[in-house]
Amino acid sequence: MPTLIRNGTIVTASDTIRADVLIDGEQVALIGRNLPEAGATVIDASGKLLLPGGIDVHTHLELPFGGTVSSDDFFTGHRAAAFGGTTSHIDFVIQPIGGSLKQGIDDWHSKATGKAAIDYGFHIAITDLRDEVMAEIPSVVEEGITSLKLFMAYKGVFQVDDTTLFRAMQVAEKHGLLVMVHAENGDVIAELTAKLLAEGKTAPKYHAVAHPAMAEAEATGRAVALAGISGASLYVVHMTCEESLEQLALGRAKGFRVMGESCTQYLYVFEKDLARPGFEGAKFVCSPPVRQPKDAPFLWKALADGTLQAISTDHCPFWYEGGVNGRVPGKELGKAGFHKIPNGMPGIEDRMAVMWHGGVNGGHYSPNRFVEITATNPAKIFGLYPRKGTIAPGCDADIVIWDPEKEHTISAAAHHMNTDYNVYEGMTVRGWPEKVFLRGRLIVDGDAWLGERGSGQFLRRKPFAEVL
Repeated sequence: MPTLIRNGTIVTASDTIRADVLIDGEQVALIGRNLPEAGATVIDASGKLLLPGGIDVHTHLELPFGGTVSSDDFFTGHRAAAFGGTTSHIDFVIQPIGGSLKQGIDDWHSKATGKAAIDYGFHIAITDLRDEVMAEIPSVVEEGITSLKLFMAYKGVFQVDDTTLFRAMQVAEKHGLLVMVHAENGDVIAELTAKLLAEGKTAPKYHAVAHPAMAEAEATGRAVALAGISGASLYVVHMTCEESLEQLALGRAKGFRVMGESCTQYLYVFEKDLARPGFEGAKFVCSPPVRQPKDAPFLWKALADGTLQAISTDHCPFWYEGGVNGRVPGKELGKAGFHKIPNGMPGIEDRMAVMWHGGVNGGHYSPNRFVEITATNPAKIFGLYPRKGTIAPGCDADIVIWDPEKEHTISAAAHHMNTDYNVYEGMTVRGWPEKVFLRGRLIVDGDAWLGERGSGQFLRRKPFAEVL
């Protein structure tokens, strides 16, 4: 049966219009005023906004890391995302050390099959770039995967040298893949970490000391330069500070095909949180680390003016109190030293709300720009547009009925993420999803979950996607 959403205000990246939306099957069929009901289920959205479903392009569900595994799987993470207004995401396949890219892809498909409750795609994170793996890179395009991630950090584990990074960029440019980099100088971090540990400085707060902003800026500048030389399309993940933004902006000013994202936590969580009493600072350990409050205004500005193209979460939750009551081990694994704390925070459920509250309500950008950085740009950059990322006839009916006046207090007691803390604990936001549709099906209605395990679809993405 068709669904007719009446009297809402549609917000896209380019337009704001009062109109009805007719959903037929999985797609938007018509947009217009006073559309006939024609036997449709009618939903009154008076006073509400109709937003494209959010797309989170940086997540880590069921990720093996640091002797444990992230606590959200492809069902719990998807359900949480949907409650927050996110209807698609792209997760990172991790190539097994010594194994092939195909092995990693198969592993991640097995994690998602039968669990997925929203739509999803994959990047592939390359951890062991041998010659035969380099030769395998073009084949991942046939798998619908058109982005690869390389690490300039994690020395002795994932870190690649400049020769390897440059060669990968050359291959990617030829075949229309987007190169993603974790930009931190791994050699510097390794030296600083060893020095701090030798001095007995093991508390969570020293994680930030071991990962200085200039180590991120240096690696960002190097990656941008290599992209400029190779002609590759580059996307710098989880950017955190003024210094790295300067390097990205320089490359963009020179016409290089370079883009970047930040993550929600870097706008709200800071180094002082790593120094909370006892071991509580471990909740906020991620890489790159959270920075100083002085960096947040530069991030907000970069999101508003187009220096940054998207906002993601790097959602990678771990239990704070793990290893009890059937829980897998969590942050407690790092009590002996900050270098052992599993890196990551929860956030997939809260992204849309905190970015609306801080960005739109806070006067940093318009509702249209909010849609652009949370849905439309991610779809364009990662080869999903126009199927995803907007509201228009023929696109997937991924629609969020958004109440801009509804207040919601974020807490671990109320969230749906499979973890025992929330980095935005106690924050009251104004603006929250009322109903969420995935391909025309209502999957969230207020506090009610109506989605189904296994109903999410794998998104095969197009190569040679847009550079914004």
